[in-house]
Amino acid sequence: MTTASPDTLFIKTYGCQMNSYDSERMVELMQSAYGLRLVATPEEADVILMNTCSVREKAEEKVYSELGRYRKIKQRNPHLIIGVGGCVAQQEGKRIQQRAPFVDLVFGPQTYHQLPQMVNRIRRERIKITNVEMPEIEKFDHLPKPAGHHLSSFVTIMEGCDKFCTFCVVPYTRGEELSRPAADILAECRNRLENGAVEITLLGQNVNGYRGVGTDGEEWDFATLLYAVAELPGLQRLRFTTSHPLEVNEGLIEAFRDLPILMPFLHLPVQSGSDRILKAMHRGHTRADYLRIIDQLRDARPDLALSSDFIVGFPGEGDADFANTLELVREVGFDSAYCFNYSPRPGTPAAELQDSVPQAVKQQRLTELLGLMREQSRQALERQVGRTVKVLFDGHSKQEGDLIGRTPDYKIVHARANPRLIGHTLPVTITRAYGQSLRGEIVVQ
Repeated sequence: MTTASPDTLFIKTYGCQMNSYDSERMVELMQSAYGLRLVATPEEADVILMNTCSVREKAEEKVYSELGRYRKIKQRNPHLIIGVGGCVAQQEGKRIQQRAPFVDLVFGPQTYHQLPQMVNRIRRERIKITNVEMPEIEKFDHLPKPAGHHLSSFVTIMEGCDKFCTFCVVPYTRGEELSRPAADILAECRNRLENGAVEITLLGQNVNGYRGVGTDGEEWDFATLLYAVAELPGLQRLRFTTSHPLEVNEGLIEAFRDLPILMPFLHLPVQSGSDRILKAMHRGHTRADYLRIIDQLRDARPDLALSSDFIVGFPGEGDADFANTLELVREVGFDSAYCFNYSPRPGTPAAELQDSVPQAVKQQRLTELLGLMREQSRQALERQVGRTVKVLFDGHSKQEGDLIGRTPDYKIVHARANPRLIGHTLPVTITRAYGQSLRGEIVVQ
């Protein structure tokens, strides 16, 4: 049975920048194959795709809740194709269609390059497909050239993680660490720059663990790749995320020292300030290791802004362990951080441990940590007042007549400016600090 070719696509993305990148490529794939028009609501769509994330608490339940909404749409439009992709799809597999039989397609992070073929089979044969295989990182060989048109573009350089932190599901949903060849990465970066990008962010679950084949046939580490990307014509700003402390080596520290185009911002998750908890998490580093890395980075780049991740209430965390976390936060002075209560992720080693910290205690500790981080973030913003910084304006602010942009250290700035200045990097004197952003005035040159 054949139905009309789909015309419209809706995609809902959960989670990290890696997922945002993957969703963008899915859209390009489906536009290339079918000329699909992206729509703003699922009710308008012939194809609905969910790109899911399994890192956060109750991730699976959030997916099923959203699917309940789509089920009602499909009852009105039986030819609608519904697909669930990403990490929850990889984790749940056929269980998704057992629990939600109206779902046509389940696909993992390493198989989305096959979307057009899978959708075509479903459309023609009205079958259900589950594809959660984890082949080597072949998908990049099958993706169309990026469409560009973004001032700031993401480029994935590696996927997966071999660190196996006991709380983390990523090694089981994204697989082992696999790095793309440097020539492919550089070609994608050039394409992005030729299509209007001026800032590139290199992505990976463990981005600084990159070990790929270089253009010289030798293995390149992450620092070598950074130097190569930094030389590309048209590039104004270079960023990367997310890093692991174990992979911060001398070469990366020197790159922060030697490459002005590499922006002074680093997201370096630590998760806890307690050596006992770090060991239970299988992080592979101590508190002292982390602090030593921070000192070396700041020696190389004194203006470096730091953000991190923290998990509160990991099994066995006592008052002294949490106090060590607060002490580390005060010692480092992070500009920002993502802070979460621990929740067991199915299939991880930590899920086998007794979740021994009462929920009320977790919440109390999280509230205290968030309060400390809000104060540090406020101080980091207030330190900018009176300074003149380079801001890349990339869009319109919600305030009429304002543009919005980012400083080199990734802080949001609002300024009164002509829309023609979008895409330009201009000196801005910071005049005011808000709760999560800054206001400034463009310096007349």
